Amino acid sequence: MSNNTNRRDFLGYTFAAVAAVGGAASLVGMKQAWDPLPSVLSGGFTNVEVSGLKAGEPTTVMWRGKPIFVLKKTAEMEDSKRDLKIGSDRFTVAIGLCTHLGCIPAWKKDTWKCACHGGEFNASGKQTFGPPPRPLDLPPFSVKGTEIVLGEEGPEYKEIAAAMMA
Repeated sequence: MSNNTNRRDFLGYTFAAVAAVGGAASLVGMKQAWDPLPSVLSGGFTNVEVSGLKAGEPTTVMWRGKPIFVLKKTAEMEDSKRDLKIGSDRFTVAIGLCTHLGCIPAWKKDTWKCACHGGEFNASGKQTFGPPPRPLDLPPFSVKGTEIVLGEEGPEYKEIAAAMMA
């Protein structure tokens, strides 16, 4: 009888161990399924420090797989309702894709020029020549000190977006 009891205990402990390992593996699998994908995590927010930017020389940052143009405007560049004011400086923030067919325009002196079909955008992102049907699009952003946070709709974004619609 003691042999049966020992064998029964052994089988019970073995079953419990297998069940525990299987349960732990299931929990790990469920957690991985619930976690956001790396592509979603990388598409969150992007901070752009603007205090070191030179006037008249745009910088390009990537946000959610799209180029974002950030241009510190010179005193000679026109005032626009699209201008983002941070302190005494004015900036243009725009998604760097031509609104005609999605090519990436290049900065030439004081204009973004699209090589695909000749579209041109001024320093404020407004279309000035060619087939683009509208200005460069505005990415959602907010301002925190001297940083622009891409991916977050702040009051500055809402003000510029409303002015563009008017």
